[in-house]
Amino acid sequence: MQREAAKIREQWLGWALSTLPADRPAAEAAISELYDLIGLAPPRFHWVLSPLAALVTEPPGVPARESVARLPGWPLPARFSALIVELCYGLDRRVEGRREPLERLIRQEIRFPVSQSVSSSLLPPLQAAHDVPFYQVSRWYSRQAPSWVAHYDALRRLAGVEFTAEQRRRLGLWETVARSCGWWWPRQDVCVVSERPTFVHTETAADDGRVRLHHADGPAIGYADGWNLHSWHGTQVPAWVIEDPDVRRIANEGNVEVRRCAIERIGWASYIEQAELRLVSVAPDPGNPGFELQLYDMRRETGVLLAVNGSLERDGHRRRYGLTVPGYFDDPIAAAGWTYGLSGEQYSLLLRRT
Repeated sequence: MQREAAKIREQWLGWALSTLPADRPAAEAAISELYDLIGLAPPRFHWVLSPLAALVTEPPGVPARESVARLPGWPLPARFSALIVELCYGLDRRVEGRREPLERLIRQEIRFPVSQSVSSSLLPPLQAAHDVPFYQVSRWYSRQAPSWVAHYDALRRLAGVEFTAEQRRRLGLWETVARSCGWWWPRQDVCVVSERPTFVHTETAADDGRVRLHHADGPAIGYADGWNLHSWHGTQVPAWVIEDPDVRRIANEGNVEVRRCAIERIGWASYIEQAELRLVSVAPDPGNPGFELQLYDMRRETGVLLAVNGSLERDGHRRRYGLTVPGYFDDPIAAAGWTYGLSGEQYSLLLRRT
């Protein structure tokens, strides 16, 4: 059963992260039916090439009260969200008391990974494009994420849960939209719909299996109008971090996460050499026998602890990485313990870290 669940998860991730052109007729037909469900005539559709284009251009005839800056107060996202809540309530009643272990499996293997992958891959561009605080608008985008649709699709396909004809019709509308286009912004008379990205570069996180944006040679996600976003192992970064990292820029960067990503892009060993960091101390790593901990002074009231990963990467190698630590440390073991919330003595008693 877990294998079948994995197939459904990969299928939904393929749809969610698709770079194929939108199926505009299918998307427009499904959205028009959703408008009908809340008692409105089909809208006029305004297609854009990227989410950024949707946020910086206003379709002709849109009233000021429905400018993107006022998205949290738009009436239609709330009405469509109420439709989803009502539908999910009815679907859940069909599931109650049936194959609970299987439903837990579906949540763990399908719903959560799809939700986390969309959050890590498709929400960062939206967050970067918005001028308003993202928490104010994120609820509508979470409703559009396909994870909840994938959940009920899997219950039907794996658990044999039977929904009513009307429930299947309504669920099918949301499924069609999720599979046919990018994000969409519903107004009273016009609906703005974005094309999908033209490319998406991702990796699978080792810790929880989610898919996240990452590309070491250029933008990680991009759209047909040229708008793109760079990402290093799931962290959004300026273009220079990926395309032209250097010691001077790293020294002038105030964001510690961006600085860390830029150093990793160069490579910790190369960065230490280029930046001429002073070696403070070296000690055998008690948490990783056979390897050393090297402590360097960054001259920024911080230090760098260079270590080797305790577990093998997928390619069979151990990754060498650096951790920023407070500059007052002169003992690598104490600095390593600090990264785990331990004292140096406690860290030295570890059998092996991962």
